[in-house]
Amino acid sequence: MLDEISSRLDIEIRPFQLTKRQVLIDRLVYDPKVIAAVRDYAQERNIPREVAQAEVLGYAKEIVPAFNAYIYFRIGYWLAKRIARLLYWVRVGLVDNEQLASIDADSTVVFMMNHRSNMDYILVAFLAAERTTLSYAVGEWARIWPLRTLVKWLGAFFVRRDSGNPLYRLVLERYIHMATKEGVCQAVFLEGGLSRDGRLRPPKLGFVDYMLRDFEPETDRDIVFIPVGINYDRTLEDRSLLRTLEPTAEKRSKWFVIRTTIRFVWHNLVLMALSKWQRFGYACVNFGPVVSMREFCEQHAVNFSELGRDDRFPEVEKLCKGLMASIQSMIPVLPVSLVATVFLEVAEDGLTDFDVKAHVHRLIEELQTRGAHVYAPKRGREQTVTTALNMLKLRRMVIESDGLFRADPGSIAILSYYASAIGHWRQPTAMIGEGSAQVRHGQQGKT
Repeated sequence: MLDEISSRLDIEIRPFQLTKRQVLIDRLVYDPKVIAAVRDYAQERNIPREVAQAEVLGYAKEIVPAFNAYIYFRIGYWLAKRIARLLYWVRVGLVDNEQLASIDADSTVVFMMNHRSNMDYILVAFLAAERTTLSYAVGEWARIWPLRTLVKWLGAFFVRRDSGNPLYRLVLERYIHMATKEGVCQAVFLEGGLSRDGRLRPPKLGFVDYMLRDFEPETDRDIVFIPVGINYDRTLEDRSLLRTLEPTAEKRSKWFVIRTTIRFVWHNLVLMALSKWQRFGYACVNFGPVVSMREFCEQHAVNFSELGRDDRFPEVEKLCKGLMASIQSMIPVLPVSLVATVFLEVAEDGLTDFDVKAHVHRLIEELQTRGAHVYAPKRGREQTVTTALNMLKLRRMVIESDGLFRADPGSIAILSYYASAIGHWRQPTAMIGEGSAQVRHGQQGKT
C-alpha cells in the first residue's frame, strides 16, 4: 500500500513518519537540549533528576503520534471525504497547480490556515490527501477515548495550548523541530485557535518560531509555507463560539453539550430519512502563493538560527503578519456571508427577493474589483443567492413578512459573525499584516 500511495503523492511519506513510535519518543527524551533542561529543572526545584526525566517521558508519550499509513489513507481519508461531502458542497476555489508542483519535493511544506471550525481538520486533510499527508496539532478536546487513539494514528499530536511549564514547552519545541527538520508536512492554524466572532485573530508566533529558531538556510532542507483560506456557508459551532464572547453567559455542562449534539445529529438524520435534508451550503478552500524560507532569508538578509530571542521574535512577527495577510486575502467570499452583509447594511425597511439578489450582485462586483475571491458561479448565481437566503430563513436569522425579508433582531450577532468573515474587504484598513505577497491567480475548480 505504501508503494502505491507514494507513487501518486506529490510529497512522499517521510521515513520519520514510519519510524517506530518508541524510537521517536526515546530520541525526543534524550535530545541534548532536553537533557540539559531536565538537569536545570531538577536543580531549580530541588527534585531528583529521575523525577524530572519521568515528567519529560510523559510529555513525549503525549506529544509523539503513532502514524499509521493504512488508517490514514484507507479509513481516515474515506471518512473525511464522506463527511465533508455529506455536510457541504466542497469546492477548491483557487489553486495554482503549477506553483505547487514546482515546490522542491525535499522541502518541508507547512500549510498555514485560518481556523473557523473543527471541520477544518477534516476538510483540508481530505483535499490535501491526493498530494501529501498532514500532521496537525490538536488541543485537549481530542484527548478523550477513543478519539485519542484515532487522532494519533492519523499523525496528529496533542498540544497543551495554555501550558506555562517550561519543560513541557521545550519538549514540544524539540518535537516540532525534529518533525520539521525531517520534512514532515504540517498544517498550522496561525491564529492558534478558533475565530470567535468571524474575524481573523492576531497570529500566534510560537509554532513558527519553533520551526525557524534552528533553521540554517544554507544547509537545511527548505521550509515552504502555503497560505490557505477557508470559509463555510455554515459553521457548525457558530452559536457556541459567539456564546464564549458573552462574559455573563453561564458555562454549560459537558452533559448539556453532549445532549445538544445528539439532538442535532438526530434531527438531521430524521430529515435525511424523510428526504428533506439539505447540505449546509458551500465549504470552500483557496490556496495562496508559496513562501520559501530560503528565499525569504536571502531577501531579508536574516538567519533565524543566529539571532537571540529579542532579535528573532520581531523577524518572526514580521513573517507571520505577512502570512496572515496572505491567508486573509485567500478567504473565500461565500453566498451566506454576502447575504448576511446585505441584511446588516440595507435591510431596515425590508427587502424583496429581487432586492436581495440585486444588492448581492452589486456587492460581488465591489468585492471583485478589490481583489476578493468570490465563490458564486455566474451560471446559477440567482439560485445560489436564493439557497443562501433560504438557509438564513430556516435558521430564523432572517424573517419574512408580506413578501419582505428582514434580519431577525435577535440574530444580529450571528449575522455579524458570517459578515465578518469577509468584512476586511469592505474595510481595507482591517487587513492584517504588512507586505503580503502578491497573489497569483490560479485555476478555478471543484472537488
